[in-house]
Amino acid sequence: MLLDKLIAKRVDSFETEILQKYYAEVENMYAQMRGWRHDYRHHIQVMKIHAANGEFEEIVKYLDMLDEDLTNIETLIKTGNQMADAILNSKLSIAAEKQINVKAVARIPVALTISELDLCIVIGNLLDNAMDACMELPAEERLIRIYMEMKGNYLYLALTNTASGAKKRNFRSTKGAGHGLGLARVDAVIKKYGGYITRASEDNAFSTEIMLPQGEIPMMGK
Repeated sequence: MLLDKLIAKRVDSFETEILQKYYAEVENMYAQMRGWRHDYRHHIQVMKIHAANGEFEEIVKYLDMLDEDLTNIETLIKTGNQMADAILNSKLSIAAEKQINVKAVARIPVALTISELDLCIVIGNLLDNAMDACMELPAEERLIRIYMEMKGNYLYLALTNTASGAKKRNFRSTKGAGHGLGLARVDAVIKKYGGYITRASEDNAFSTEIMLPQGEIPMMGK
């Protein structure tokens, strides 16, 4: 009984920590976007001054700088689900900073019955672990592919990331207890909703596929 309470307390603490982390990442992304919009008029004034002085090369340089800055903070994915958009785009923003190439296709044009907390746990942990694996590789070899859509009454998620050969068969993270617990929580969420998860490794890549039914949560033990 005491052990069960300690485990439950650890899980609760982990979920609180992970939510705080993900919300902070999302807020940081939107703060950057708000800041860029706030400075929009200033950018226009700077370019007008360069134009008035005939400094067209300076305008091109300034536009290139703005384009790079906006690329780092723009909303990259619009799935149709606000929570999925928030967590995916915040993670993709971090991936861009880490020079990880991300190819994503995500369409969720329906309301999901999975809770926002559980959605954060699944998407957030999978992407965190994918980025950890990619960072062991040279920048030119870092790649994450994400695919999300509805297949009938199931939410389908497939994620593949490149990984070093030494790590490719390790289905559990070696980055510490927090990371291992994160993967365990993903499995717990899948079990909670009566879903399916498969993992595989091949040719220096690791992949995860998830199917989550979108309906009433099944009663445990039934």
